[in-house]
Amino acid sequence: MKNNIQSDSIFQKRLRRFKSIKRGYYSFIILISLYLLSFLSPILVNSKALIVCYANQNYDKGEDYSDDNNNGQWDKGELFQDKQNYYFPALSDLFGGLLSKKYYDASFFGQDSMRGKPKYGKPNYRVLQVTFSNHENGNYVIMPLYPFDPLEEVLSERDELYSDLNNNNRYDNGEPFIDENKNKKFDTYRPATYPDTINLLGTDNQGRDVLARLIYGFNVTLTFALFITFFAYSIGIIVGGILGYFGGKTDLFGLRFIEIFAALPFLFLMMTLSQILKPNVLILALMYVFITGWIAISYYVRGEFYREKAKDYVSAAVSMGQSTWKIMFKHILPNALTPIITFAPFAIISYIFALVSLDFLGFGLQPPTPSWGELLNQGKTNLQYWHLILIPLLSIASTLFLITFIGEAIREAFDPKVYSRLR
Repeated sequence: MKNNIQSDSIFQKRLRRFKSIKRGYYSFIILISLYLLSFLSPILVNSKALIVCYANQNYDKGEDYSDDNNNGQWDKGELFQDKQNYYFPALSDLFGGLLSKKYYDASFFGQDSMRGKPKYGKPNYRVLQVTFSNHENGNYVIMPLYPFDPLEEVLSERDELYSDLNNNNRYDNGEPFIDENKNKKFDTYRPATYPDTINLLGTDNQGRDVLARLIYGFNVTLTFALFITFFAYSIGIIVGGILGYFGGKTDLFGLRFIEIFAALPFLFLMMTLSQILKPNVLILALMYVFITGWIAISYYVRGEFYREKAKDYVSAAVSMGQSTWKIMFKHILPNALTPIITFAPFAIISYIFALVSLDFLGFGLQPPTPSWGELLNQGKTNLQYWHLILIPLLSIASTLFLITFIGEAIREAFDPKVYSRLR
C-alpha cells in the first residue's frame, strides 16, 4: 500500500511554531489589520462626505419639465422635476485618488460664504449636512465615521455664523451674523484643545484634530518603515551576498566601501538633505536607505554567506555546473535567512524611531504631513496641553510593543537550533 503521508517543510514547521506563540501571533494579526485598515482612512476619517444626495433647485438639461408654450424648450417659470443626483467626494482621497479625482467647490452645492468659507473654496460637508437636514427638501449628506481630516483647522467652525461680505475670510464689524447667545456681539469660540465630545482626542496648536492626525500618521509611519525594510534588505542582501561568496579582493574593497558609508554622519546628512529636498514619505525613506539603511543587513548576510559557502551542498551545486547567481540566491540564501528574518522586526522599530526623531527635530516630513514626531514637537512647546505628549507616546509605545512581540516570536520560531535545513 502506497504511503501518501508527506512531511512538513522546515518553513511550515517554523510557521506552525510562530502561530503557537500567541502574543506574537496575535500582535501580528492586530498590527497588520490596523495597517490595512489605515488605507481606508479616507472613507472612515475624513471631512469629505461619503455620499451627497443633492437637487440644486435649478433646471438642468435632461430633466422633465412642463412645456406650457409648446416651444420645445424649458423657459423660466415653467415647472420642472428637479432630479436628485448622487456625488461621492471622499472617493477622491481613497488610494491616492485612483478611483476618482473629481473636485467640488462650495458653490456647486449652493453653499454660501458663511463662517468665512469662500464660495468657490472647498465645501464644508459637516455644515452642509446640518443645512440639508434643516431644510428637509430631500437632500442629504452621509459623512464618514469620524468626520474630520488631519489637515483642516476645525476650531473656527464653532464660531458664530457670519456672512463674509468682503471675502477676506474673517469677521469684520458690520457684517451680519447669527447671535446664538443673544449678547448682541460676534463671539469666537476658542475652546481648550483638550479632548472633548466633538474632537475625541482634542486638537493641536493649529486647531487640527489629533485623532485624525494620529490615524493618518500611523499609516505614514509604518509605510515609511516597511518601505525602508524592503529596499534596505534588497540592497543589503545583494551586497552582503557578493562579498561573502566571492571573498578575497572583492570582500576587501567592498568592506572599505561599506566603512566609508558607515562613517558618514547620518543625522547631519539627513537634516541637510531634508532642508534641500523637502522630501515626502518615499523620498525620505530612499534617503535613509541609501545613506545607512542597507549597511547593517549587509554585514549579517556577508557572515552567513561565508559560513554557508564552505558546506558540502554548495560544493555539490558547483560540481553540477550551477551558475554563480543560482548557487548564491537559490541554494545559499534560503539557508542564510534565519538571522535576516529575525532581525527584520527590530529593524522596523529602529526605522520608526528614526522617523519620529527626525520629525521631532523638524527635519523629517514636510508640514502639514501628519506624523507622530510632529505631534510630540508640538507637545514640547505646549506643555500645558498634556494630550499632545501623552497620546503620541502611547501610540508609539503600543506599536513598538506589538512589533517587539512579533520579533520575539519570529526569533523563537526561526531558531536554527530547533528547526534547521541542514543538521
